[in-house]
Amino acid sequence: MPITPTPLTAAIAGVFAGVAMPLIWPKLGDETMYWVFAFLLVIALPMHLLVVGTRPMQTAEGKGGIDAAVLKRVAIWLVAGIASVALMKIVTA
Repeated sequence: MPITPTPLTAAIAGVFAGVAMPLIWPKLGDETMYWVFAFLLVIALPMHLLVVGTRPMQTAEGKGGIDAAVLKRVAIWLVAGIASVALMKIVTA
């Protein structure tokens, strides 16, 4: 199923990561595999699906690459994630 990423889906992925990771962080303990799985499920998978997408981008030359739209979505994802973490700190303080 092809997923077409947009700035809105990038923001959703950032908010999800920014809210979910601080909530599960204290429960992970010292087990390294828990940290790996948490990173993959909470950060990497949503970021890949909702920010990068599942279809390779084709430039005018026909080569796969990163373009300005992907960079914009990555920036939106990062800002939304940081803002969510900051908001969670304010709300829980």
